[in-house]
Amino acid sequence: MITCAIIDDEPLAVRLLETYTDKTPGLCLRGCYSSAIQAMKELRDHPVDLLFLDIQMPELNGLEFARILNPDTRIIFTTAFDRYAVDGFKVNAIDYLLKPVSYTDFLTAVEKAQHWFGIARAAAAGGTDKNGTDSLFVKSDYKFIRLKFSDILYVEGLKDYVKIYPANGSRPILSLTSMSAVEKALPQERFLRIHRSYIVNMEQVSVLERGQILLGDKRLPVSDSYKERVQEYIGRRLLHGRGI
Repeated sequence: MITCAIIDDEPLAVRLLETYTDKTPGLCLRGCYSSAIQAMKELRDHPVDLLFLDIQMPELNGLEFARILNPDTRIIFTTAFDRYAVDGFKVNAIDYLLKPVSYTDFLTAVEKAQHWFGIARAAAAGGTDKNGTDSLFVKSDYKFIRLKFSDILYVEGLKDYVKIYPANGSRPILSLTSMSAVEKALPQERFLRIHRSYIVNMEQVSVLERGQILLGDKRLPVSDSYKERVQEYIGRRLLHGRGI
């Protein structure tokens, strides 16, 4: 469940978003405010996960408010003017909705938020077996798919998406997220980023040679910027001996 709040100085816009949140599963509306000033103390003492925030407001606009907001609160901006889009993403907004906001666009933005919180909470839980966690949930299409760490062979980055390859050779899973988010969610003692475009399950690696990693019959390149990290990983597990 994602807690949320609405800040907008237009009563009609507030009522519309309130209607949308009420009928959207997974959202819990904690409050509606007509200005950032009104919301400031309440959200400081009782922060929410997600904020639907208007940009053009008197006294303190949405962009200014976003910069002093609790950093754990994510933002979906709402505005009648698209010229603020770039500034909105500079403060790590999850999405940017143009008024009048349709329910379809609202749902798309909420799905992005749900996906972000799913990854973030998996990472916050540790993503490791030390905390009893042996899996994560991946959003693909309109489903949440549970993947055990041991079942992941490697992850490939494709612009705004990642492709997760199962160890059993079944069809890869495509998910709208970033490589950095996946890297944070996976346990570091088992998974290693070897390239801008690849994260591998080191427990599945059979051979490392000539700047390449072999995963069964699959060869993946180790880029120069990640070679040192790979060498450190191998060095910690290298068998030393005097020979016979």
